[in-house]
Amino acid sequence: MEERRIIHEITPLMGKDVLYIADRHKKEFTYPIHNHEVFELNFVEHAAGVRRIVGDSSEVIGEYDLVLITSPDLEHVWEQYQCKSEDIREITVQFNLQLGKDTLFDRTPFLSIRKMMNEARKGLSFPVSAIMKVYGMLDTLSSVKEGFYAVMQFLSILYELSKCEGAKPLASSSFAKIAVEDDSRRILKVKNYISKNYMDEVRLPQLADIAGMSPSAFSRFFKLHTGRNLTDYIIDIRLGAASRMLVDTTNSISEICFECGFNNLSNFNRIFKKKKGCSPSSFRENYHKTRIVV
Repeated sequence: MEERRIIHEITPLMGKDVLYIADRHKKEFTYPIHNHEVFELNFVEHAAGVRRIVGDSSEVIGEYDLVLITSPDLEHVWEQYQCKSEDIREITVQFNLQLGKDTLFDRTPFLSIRKMMNEARKGLSFPVSAIMKVYGMLDTLSSVKEGFYAVMQFLSILYELSKCEGAKPLASSSFAKIAVEDDSRRILKVKNYISKNYMDEVRLPQLADIAGMSPSAFSRFFKLHTGRNLTDYIIDIRLGAASRMLVDTTNSISEICFECGFNNLSNFNRIFKKKKGCSPSSFRENYHKTRIVV
């Protein structure tokens, strides 16, 4: 692998390459929303006010932003929005690593990286404390002359990030089409049931019965394991599915509302705006305005 440093455009990895590194300074973000087969770690500096969209997550970033994406289907973009910076720095690393069983990443020293990569299928945003820990290695990555050492330095970046606390998943599981996973079999059974039946009425006693617990005990158990109460979890699943339908179909907002388990259109609009920061129609319009898959 040769070290590549480009200014304008990122192209897919070729052949047996492992890394593709783009380190550039610019005044604005113009690249449209996109997805790609390879994994990506994207670092942005001096770009406060930029809007970052990953799946159905939309956030305005601060001075530093670092996101890992490991799903080929997950759309993402950084939009100029309110950013006034004259010198934005962006380092994009696209990489191709085999993570399956019987690979290097299935061995003990790499298990934390594998776990992080699995979580990053929804997009993973890192806190400033984690960014500062790897900043020096990111800063010099594009100037490493030998491919082997560039790969080793990049693996060190991934390892350090995998040991940091506070990384935040971005897209919802239902939008990113990610199967639910959980350490608790009881919770997993319930989550699987919800993911298959969210479009219908889902009642607490029914779910408690699946878990083999009383409704009150199950509510506490669910909150303990997921950090969210049951109602919020179900709403998030429904909103993720609705967001995906807004992007992928031409169904009316009313049709999507009822197909995703909401039984009241005004209630759906209110909850969507509260959670996503815009109406369903604005969400669809903003996505379609710039939607390109490359």
